[in-house]
Order: sequence, then structure tokens, then C-alpha cells
Amino acid sequence: MTPGSPPSQNGLVAAYSSLVMEHFEHPRNAGEMPDPDGEATTANPVCGDRMRVMIRVDNGVVADVRWQTRGCPPAIATSSLASEMVRGWPLDRVESLTREVIAEAIGGLPKDKVHCSVLAADALRAAVADYRARHPAV
Repeated sequence: MTPGSPPSQNGLVAAYSSLVMEHFEHPRNAGEMPDPDGEATTANPVCGDRMRVMIRVDNGVVADVRWQTRGCPPAIATSSLASEMVRGWPLDRVESLTREVIAEAIGGLPKDKVHCSVLAADALRAAVADYRARHPAV
């Protein structure tokens, strides 16, 4: 599934909030970031969704985020929303980001799609860990 293509599986659109649909149809911050300060790729082995996130850090704060996600509409939507959420956050706040915060911020997710928010939270925390590993004095 690619951003902008409508989900057509048995009328699943009704199961998603308008914010999920907005971020799926019009994803923010998607794409490649040249020479990121930190990056990580996470995957869900059960459903096959995969997310790569790249961050740029300025004075301990997330200055920019880019992501590439292959997965279902909520995986793409939560990637987009999470990228907007954490811009401007200090790294320690990103490290405490949970799937519940992302799921609530996007207007909730069906029980069988909550794993999508886990993907975004895990990828962002892992990108911060990668940044810290590359810049141990920070």
C-alpha cells in the first residue's frame, strides 16, 4: 500500500478516525534524509510492516524527521503523525514516547492495528539511540 491510495479492504475506512485518513492520504515528512544524525529501521514480523526513520538533531532537540514506511494505512498514518509530533522535542522526551501516546494522538486505532503505533514509537526511540551512539558526548 502506498500513501494516497485508498484502503479498500471491506470498508475498513469506517474503522479509522478522520485523522488517520488525513495522514494516510496526505502524509507529512515522508521521504529520504541525506546524512541523518540518527536513523533506525523497525519491522513487525507478524504483519510485515516496516518503517525507517531518520532524524536531524540540533542542541539536543529533534530539528527534522523523515520516514519511509511500507505497510497498512495506519502504519503510514502513525509514521506521519509521529514525525510531526516529535519535531521540536528534546531527545529524552522522544525516548519516553509510547504507542499509547501515538494511538491517542491519532484518534485511536482498531485493536488489531495498535501494533502500527508501536512501529513508529520503536523506530523513533531507536533513531535517538543511534544518534546517541554516534555522538556519545551529547
